[in-house]
Amino acid sequence: MGEKVVGYVRVSTEGQVRDGYSLAYQVEEIERYCNENKLEQLRVYEDRGLNGATVDEDGLTVERDGLQELLSDMAYKQVSYVVVLNTSRLWRSDMAKVLIQRELKKHEVDVKAIEQSSYSIYIHEPNDFWVNGMLELLDQYQRLEIALKLSRGRKKKAEQGGYAGGGVLFGYKATKGQKVLEVDGEKAVVVRRLFELRHFFKHWSLTQLAEQLNVEGYCTAKGKQFTKVQVKRMLDRENFYRGMYKYGKIQIKGQHAAIIL
Repeated sequence: MGEKVVGYVRVSTEGQVRDGYSLAYQVEEIERYCNENKLEQLRVYEDRGLNGATVDEDGLTVERDGLQELLSDMAYKQVSYVVVLNTSRLWRSDMAKVLIQRELKKHEVDVKAIEQSSYSIYIHEPNDFWVNGMLELLDQYQRLEIALKLSRGRKKKAEQGGYAGGGVLFGYKATKGQKVLEVDGEKAVVVRRLFELRHFFKHWSLTQLAEQLNVEGYCTAKGKQFTKVQVKRMLDRENFYRGMYKYGKIQIKGQHAAIIL
């Protein structure tokens, strides 16, 4: 197969369904396009906004879970393109367009629009410049505002030994509705083995430790082989694995169970 891609489909009004933009039609067109162009389609993300008054054609004020998940997944899916029927499925305003494009560009992902064959997010348009300028000013303000709110909440949670946000460390799992991280038994075995190897083979490099985990048949949360980066990430969080929690200058016994003694 060729380059890896994901698809995105959206309908926001009943009218769009009647006009031939149904989700099924968009999915079929994306699959056909990928087959014809020998692209490896990993997944199709979808948003259906058929809920009357809450529809927002700009796509900024209404939750678009499919789009949010797509943008989040770009950090690790390593795809070349997001394939859509046309760019209006992704955005309808300059503001939404620039915001979405900025996220895609972070991971060097482009957009393939079936009905706009020559389209690329890397071709600059006049409106992009002034919208980008406005967004940079807004970003500075929002980053300060959000950081302040988050730091207050996370500081309070951290002082109580609770998980204060961020990605869930390998070896643990977060259950919806639960405020405390739980030990993932299967992954905890890998964590214990890594620290055991580090204890007995102190001279081993990170690469050697990763290779040994792979030789013994262990794999990452995504079912792939370990790399030195993932090994270092676990070794750096030894205190957390020992049941301690640190957030900023706060260090306290965590509410989570220890994996290593």
